[in-house]
Amino acid sequence: MSLDAKLNALLAEREQASLYRRRQVLESSQGVEVRLDGRSYLNFSSNDYLGLASHPQVIEAMVEGAHRWGAGSGAAHLVTGHSVPHHALEEELAAFTARPRALLFSTGYMANLGVVSTLLRRGDTVFEDRLNHASLIDAGILSRARFQRYHHADTGDLLTRLHSSESGSRMVVTDGVFSMDGDLAPLPALVEVCQQADAWLMVDDAHGLGTIGATGRGSLEVFNLDNAAVPILVGTLGKAFGTFGAFVAGSESLIESLIQQARSYVYTTALPPAVAEATRASLRLVQTEGWRREKLQTLVKRFRQGASELGLPLMDSFTPIQPLLLGDAKQALGVSQRLREQGFLISAIRPPTVPEGTARLRITFSALHEEEHVDRLLTALDEMGVAQ
Repeated sequence: MSLDAKLNALLAEREQASLYRRRQVLESSQGVEVRLDGRSYLNFSSNDYLGLASHPQVIEAMVEGAHRWGAGSGAAHLVTGHSVPHHALEEELAAFTARPRALLFSTGYMANLGVVSTLLRRGDTVFEDRLNHASLIDAGILSRARFQRYHHADTGDLLTRLHSSESGSRMVVTDGVFSMDGDLAPLPALVEVCQQADAWLMVDDAHGLGTIGATGRGSLEVFNLDNAAVPILVGTLGKAFGTFGAFVAGSESLIESLIQQARSYVYTTALPPAVAEATRASLRLVQTEGWRREKLQTLVKRFRQGASELGLPLMDSFTPIQPLLLGDAKQALGVSQRLREQGFLISAIRPPTVPEGTARLRITFSALHEEEHVDRLLTALDEMGVAQ
């Protein structure tokens, strides 16, 4: 069988199982209203939680950064690609997360790969929540350490696995806010388990930073956890911060070790300096415009109250990620399409992104949504008979 024949057969199987994915070509900037195929849609699919991706100050900072520093960085950080904006942003991110240092990566995927592969090797063990993001799972597998997955948010299962593990370094890896469920990891309990078992704790707070916590410092702020409790913190910049890239924050020795050994840092081109300048502007907005988080919470509460009254099968989450559990991939795809016909853009999330039997609509909110938008969505879902 030729390569194309084999691939076409596999693609047909995916289509038959309602698992085929199609890209959408956006004809507008990010916002609560976007254009696709010449039509406007109310957008409930974006991770632009604070509405900063198209903020005038962020755009202006990027434009000015490009004029001063050019369109690209030209090289890896360790060659000639590390510029003043990169360094300034790292210092500001370290201050924001209350950690000694921070290190920029080009993507969250690369940050997670870099951390786990630097800190672990053959003979060590990595323990990961079953619902961790794919980048964390891949990082664990590619590290060559022994790889174990514990039941979602189940510290008892984790502790049993830790006690039965062999010698070597041990690291527990979890999302802070789970990207498809919207719930928080039980971080205080994880800290206690790691301290009991002499294991390191790594938290990827991609969906928490900026959106939750009194000052937007994410899931660690919610639980009042510091650098000693959680020595490895990963954050992304393409969600609440509205730009692009990622960072790791932690101790001096952690960051220096990553600079020396993280292959996904050493062997890749640095972010464009203009992106770093844009992120510096968005970081200032995250810290000074707390109304964005307050409005998000108002919108989430309104949606959850309305959904409860309608009997909609929402999962348990107080974050901007509000999963509507439908179970069947075909049903989730069908509801998503019917909503699109009514002017709503909401993605159907299907396996393997989520476990079999848990296909859903991943409804996400932005600080730029209005209560009227929430009510319109609730009315549409009610009229479709999505309730349990």
